[in-house]
This record gives sequence, C-alpha cells and structure tokens, in this order.
Amino acid sequence: MLYIIGLGLGDEKDITLRGLEAVRSCHKVYVEAYTSLLSFGVSSDGLSKLEKLYGKAVTVADREMVEEKADAILSEAVESDVGFLVVGDPFGATTHTDLVIRAKKLGVQVQVIHNASVMNAVGVCGLQLYRFGETVSIPFFTESWRPDSFYEKIQKNRQLGLHTLCLLDIQVKEPSLEHLCRGKKVYLPPRFMTVNTALHQLLEVEQIRAEQAYSEESKCVGIARLGSVDQMVVAGSMKDLLGVDFGPPLHCLIIVGHTHDLEDEMLQLYALRPL
Repeated sequence: MLYIIGLGLGDEKDITLRGLEAVRSCHKVYVEAYTSLLSFGVSSDGLSKLEKLYGKAVTVADREMVEEKADAILSEAVESDVGFLVVGDPFGATTHTDLVIRAKKLGVQVQVIHNASVMNAVGVCGLQLYRFGETVSIPFFTESWRPDSFYEKIQKNRQLGLHTLCLLDIQVKEPSLEHLCRGKKVYLPPRFMTVNTALHQLLEVEQIRAEQAYSEESKCVGIARLGSVDQMVVAGSMKDLLGVDFGPPLHCLIIVGHTHDLEDEMLQLYALRPL
C-alpha cells in the first residue's frame, strides 16, 4: 500500500489523526521537500520534530528523487506499506497525481489522506472561496527569462470579477546552470519569493503590457506563513503592500476582484488603512 498523506500547513502537529495512524503503520516514510515547505523546511531541527512525533525515521524526498526515482519508492510499496508525506493536501501539486497514476499501473494500492492546503486556507482573509478564478504561479525573473503567461489569466479573472490566488516561487535544490555547463551538479541556496518581489514583477509586466489588467492601486491581500501560529495577513493596494515586511516564508498573494459587502468588512480587519 502507498499512503499519500497530507500534512497541513503549519508544523508537524497539523497531521490528521488518521494520517498519523497511517504513518505509524508504514514500513518506510518519505516526505517531499520541494513543492512546498512546513516550518521544518526552514529550521535546523524540523525533521527531528517530525520523526519524534511520528515515531518513524523520515527520508526527505527532493525533486530529483520523486521525479526521477519514483519507481524505487513504488517498488517498495509493492511489498510493504510506504508513506509519502505531502505538505498541505496530497493533490496540491501535479507531481503527486503522477505518482498515483504510476502506482496504479504497477498494481500498487493507494490510499489518500487529505488535509488543509493553501487553496482553502486563504479563506482566512474573508474572501469567499467560490469567487476565486484560476490560480496562477509567479516565477522568479532572471536577466534572460521574464515569463508573463500569468498576466492573461489575471486579466481574465478580473474581467469576470473573480479573485486571483498567486502562488509564489519556491526554489529548493535548484541546480546552478553555470556549473551544469561545466558538467558539475552544484545546487543554489534555497530561495522563497516574497510578496514584495511578486508585486514588483507584476507591476513590471503591467508597465510593459499596458493592458490595464491591474495597477498599483489594485486591491490585494498579502499572506505569510499561512496556517502557522504567526501567520500574517495584510490587505491594501499593491503600492501599499510593497512597503510591508512580511517576514519569513512562505508567502502568497491574492489580487482582489469584485467584492461583496461581507468580504469588504472582513478585509477591513486586515487593512493598512481604510480600503
């Protein structure tokens, strides 16, 4: 059996009781560490906290292991129970969908145990979840690569009056292109996009495209460490949020569409100044 277990958003204690029971029954346990991160991902003793609470040794599965060596994980699940721990909900990333498909093809039974994810926890800001449009990802720009495919999606959402959740780039164990060209695999330090960087990039794209999908006066909500005890939620214009220090990762951003009176009332609780 392959158990794919959601861990929630905060820390090691956010696992569900059913998830914890499954972990403790497994012969081998992996935790993915690249599509998102728990607090253990940015602290020195986080993994040991997982292992202490779960009572199991936990192997960190990076992008290379999951995308290139998944068959090895699945072959273990043919003979014994294997747990694959996922930050948030198991289907918050397409990689985990692929893992299920590959397991089924090998005849491995799969049991999924769900948990909270960014996709529903953002409701804490007061915006109604059914009024969100397509979610977009904002990647880090480089000198030679400045993709803007998210622009049309945001524009379409706003034309329909819908809110847009922007998931911000996480780069963990990314190879250095310079060293790859020399035939060496050297990894860059981890990087986590801030709300501020995302806003700078969004405004840069708007300045170039000039199609008025949004502006520096557009209403937004910046969120940091969603699901943690020190989560931070701030509402304001893009221009206002540029000056806010959101602190440590992870961050996400919502570009607000048309709002209901109740949504406005909730947003005001998090506003820098009257919206």
